[in-house]
Amino acid sequence: MANPTRQLQVLDGEEDGTLLKVAFASSDRETVDQHFGSSRSFVIYGVNPEHAQLLSVAEFGELEQDGNEDKLLSKLALLDGCIAVYCRACGASAVRQLLAAGVQPVKVAEAARIDELLDSLQVELRDGPSTWLAKAIRRTQGAGDRRFDAMAAEAWDE
Repeated sequence: MANPTRQLQVLDGEEDGTLLKVAFASSDRETVDQHFGSSRSFVIYGVNPEHAQLLSVAEFGELEQDGNEDKLLSKLALLDGCIAVYCRACGASAVRQLLAAGVQPVKVAEAARIDELLDSLQVELRDGPSTWLAKAIRRTQGAGDRRFDAMAAEAWDE
């Protein structure tokens, strides 16, 4: 498994858990210009209706285009906690693995700008999220205190 060769983590003390994490397959940190499986770098932002904040940038070394599924493992690990990954394309196997990990793959047009995608996501959060985004928000909120409500409501036999 190829771990990122370089990773920048932004620690400014502002991330309070209210930001949804989204990733972008980008070589220049400005546009989405890479296929998920062969992406050599990802930019991860935290976003809520009022704020978008760079959280991290990760770069991978040269990757073989050999269909080796193991190269996806480090990328999936990097995206842990993200609700979505924006990319130019994504293979069927990668889509299945991303969805199983709770990450929605989002295919975008060539040279889609990250700042515009963030703006669009913020507008959607303010105006009412789409189906996939609403599910992602529920998943992130489900990790909080309410996750035990269903268990507490169940009858237990001892």
